[in-house]
Amino acid sequence: MIERDTPAAPGDVAPSRGPEGASGPRLRIGLVAPPFERVPPVAYGGTERIVHALAVELDRRGHAVTVFASADSDVPGRLVPTVGAPIRDTGAVGAAAIPWMALTQVMTLAAPGDLDVLHAHLDWAAIPLGHLARIPVVVTFHGRVDLPASRELLAASRCHHVAISADQASTHPSASWAGIVHNGLDLSGSAVSERPGDDLCFVGRLVPEKGILEAIEVARLSGRRLRVAAKLGAQPAEVDYYERVVRPAMRTADVEHLGELSGEERDQLFAESHATLMPGSWPEPFGLVAIESMACGTPVLTTRVGALPEIVREGVDGFFGDDAQRLAFHVPDVARLDRAAIRASVLDRFSAARMADGYLEVYRRVLEGPHEQHHGG
Repeated sequence: MIERDTPAAPGDVAPSRGPEGASGPRLRIGLVAPPFERVPPVAYGGTERIVHALAVELDRRGHAVTVFASADSDVPGRLVPTVGAPIRDTGAVGAAAIPWMALTQVMTLAAPGDLDVLHAHLDWAAIPLGHLARIPVVVTFHGRVDLPASRELLAASRCHHVAISADQASTHPSASWAGIVHNGLDLSGSAVSERPGDDLCFVGRLVPEKGILEAIEVARLSGRRLRVAAKLGAQPAEVDYYERVVRPAMRTADVEHLGELSGEERDQLFAESHATLMPGSWPEPFGLVAIESMACGTPVLTTRVGALPEIVREGVDGFFGDDAQRLAFHVPDVARLDRAAIRASVLDRFSAARMADGYLEVYRRVLEGPHEQHHGG
């Protein structure tokens, strides 16, 4: 079981210095990734990319980082394998994924007790760690928190909860949040095109809530080609939806289905595109696709749902529309936006360094005592 060592005296703690010159105690931090993808993912993976970016930045600042992840992960510091290989392509979803999440919990608790703080990225599956570990447990929610019994579980939890957007935290305005920390990535190497094309692009799962049908309709109404980067999921329901609904819809417009792309290929797709479409109804807790697109200078056309209004600035980074017709109306307007300014802003607002700053502040508060309340809304 993870147990915190006796704290060292202030004079015995080695300082860490970040890029901004800020100093602080050297912390021993455990980052727990879900078992679905390696860290970092080979192709696309949201939570695992965030865990990797945070691990790299914390290690760069001199903190001792332990990452709990699949055995094939490539991370700085120490790796504690929780599963032999990622479970994404096994079809283990829903109830079938529960044993794998439980194994991740067990392997985390069985690790050597030399950490100061445990930071789990397992969403609700992290809650038991707060009751069993003998060190503070920070849990970041990367998914939806408006689920049955969520209010009661947050109230009963001994973890220190972090939301990835103000919108996500506002779902439980009376809950005590240890912090609100936007996701961040090292996006400095993202592709940029001086002469983007006329095509639109869609990156995401081919499921109703992500808006693939609406994206196809935007392309049809605007008379532009839509390039889709998405792997057909292993879930039977997703395969059925694709075969029955999505594939026939693709025949109604000029659509190119590229399949799943590597990170470099995906960035090139963003950079070459006129705009990225995010027309879904899914209340995005954050929206990584938006910042990845904007880091390439490519504006985003999206619905005003979830955290997207915290990321996309209307008339600066893109435009909002309530339906496909309104989004198609804004397609020509994208040409007047400053792509260089879009890129510069997102590199500053959503950097891995800013994310690490936020989490180090959370760690500091929870290690010093009862965390301050940060109410959503």
